[in-house]
Amino acid sequence: MQIHVENLGKKFNRDWIFRNLSTSFSANQSYAITGANGSGKSTLLQTLAGILPPTEGKLTFLQNQKTITPDEFFRYLVMATPYQELIEEFTLIETVTFHTRFKPLRKGITTKEFVELIYLPKAFHKPVKFFSSGMKQRLKLGLAFYSDTPILLLDEPTSNLDKTGVTWYNQQIAQNLHNRIVIICSNQPYEYEFCKKILHIEDAYVNVR
Repeated sequence: MQIHVENLGKKFNRDWIFRNLSTSFSANQSYAITGANGSGKSTLLQTLAGILPPTEGKLTFLQNQKTITPDEFFRYLVMATPYQELIEEFTLIETVTFHTRFKPLRKGITTKEFVELIYLPKAFHKPVKFFSSGMKQRLKLGLAFYSDTPILLLDEPTSNLDKTGVTWYNQQIAQNLHNRIVIICSNQPYEYEFCKKILHIEDAYVNVR
């Protein structure tokens, strides 16, 4: 899997969020996108995911040298962000069942094992609306880590996690990097210290906001 970015730019109304970005992302590599709050990290990640259309430039997605259309790209990625909403009325098991209809878990992982991996076995039938913010974040991250997709996108992944949760995050992501493109937006080094490629957003493109 590869993502090629050519002269990418995004603006809202008359304000450019970022512009003139050219880079590429390849399988078996982990990337960190860093920068100050408001610098455009989340907007860039959502543009790479196909959630936001670019204002200018080109995104090309390749799987085994075959181009994937933007309409199909969502099948190849999973994303976890602080602004991502869960269906509050669903129980934990209903959430996992619903998610895996579209993004199956990685081979060999049962629903029961997944719930144990995210440290929520006692919340099996508990509605998500009664989860703490940390429980919700572990659920979102767990679904991202263990979905069978070649691209993993994370935005501020340890938001709402306590010290134990941060340790859990580091353990889990270390086990789920193989054969994937991993892109993390963060300005907290402990969230991306394993990444060998760092994109400093202010240096990587012209920000004329």
